[in-house]
Amino acid sequence: MDLKDKIKSIQQDFELAINASKTLDEVEATRVQFFGKKGFLTSAMKDLQQLSGEARALVGKEANFVRQAMFSLLEEKHNSLEAGEINEKLKGEAIDSSLPGRAFGRGSIHPINKMMGEIKNSFTSMGFDVVSGPEIETVFRNFDALNTPSHHPSRAESDTFYFEDGDLLRTHTTSVQVRCLENKKPPIVAISPGKVYRPDYDATHTPMFHQVDGIFITDKDASFANLKAVLDTMIINVFPGVKTRFRPHFFPFTEPSAEMDMSCPSCAQAGCRLCKKSGWIEVLGCGMVSPEVLKHFGYTIDYVRGFAFGMGVERLAMIKYGIRDLRSLYENDLRLLKQFEV
Repeated sequence: MDLKDKIKSIQQDFELAINASKTLDEVEATRVQFFGKKGFLTSAMKDLQQLSGEARALVGKEANFVRQAMFSLLEEKHNSLEAGEINEKLKGEAIDSSLPGRAFGRGSIHPINKMMGEIKNSFTSMGFDVVSGPEIETVFRNFDALNTPSHHPSRAESDTFYFEDGDLLRTHTTSVQVRCLENKKPPIVAISPGKVYRPDYDATHTPMFHQVDGIFITDKDASFANLKAVLDTMIINVFPGVKTRFRPHFFPFTEPSAEMDMSCPSCAQAGCRLCKKSGWIEVLGCGMVSPEVLKHFGYTIDYVRGFAFGMGVERLAMIKYGIRDLRSLYENDLRLLKQFEV
């Protein structure tokens, strides 16, 4: 039998074998039998090298046609069986459209963002602008411009994150108030919400937390009574029904200074764990902007007066939502977060 007849015979044997294949495994076995390294067609194609140049060209051309026809038949059989197997599998895995669909949980606003939103809404309703600034600040804007003495504990490396070039991660958003005084002229009425950083970590402190600081500077008279009215309005908006009081305090950048307390919303001043049996909770610091601060920007209290304040957002969120450990606000515990679903 010459090579041409041998190839034709191989093609006939292949057609019988592939038509008899009932599974994908049998198709694969047939492929290896005819097209593998030691397959029938592979061996026959190697015999082409023994023919002369003209005969090799003629037989080689015929062999290629046969090879392509066999491949086409192989692919057709494979695709047909594969489609059949998929259809059978789908029949066994049919979807019951009468079954209820999967329920997807709804997202919620994080308690910190929720509290931040309430504070901002309260101040903007009173005409305050919302401003922002960089979280990496200079020592001047974070301390010097705010009349913080060089020996003040807050400047220590144990209380502030410093960079090698001398800059730092801001320890309060009051630094944004400095930028307002640098770049704007009175009247300046703005709050500066944002992240601040201090190296503390316990049940009531984290290395990163949120503050809202505010400034009210005008070329007209601004009094402590105005400050009290603004802060009373904000606190009562966020904690309806509470009472407030102001206690004398000291801050380097305000004079006179005060801390603001509100009546405990948990026990109505009867005394509880939250207010440490006192009936009152300290919520923020405030005061009239110090003349020494105004001097840095070319102002004197004869022409410019104002007040400033600052509060921790996490602290207010813990009070309002009854959260005992501040760290739980950052642990992504769904048992806590699901309580704030919209």
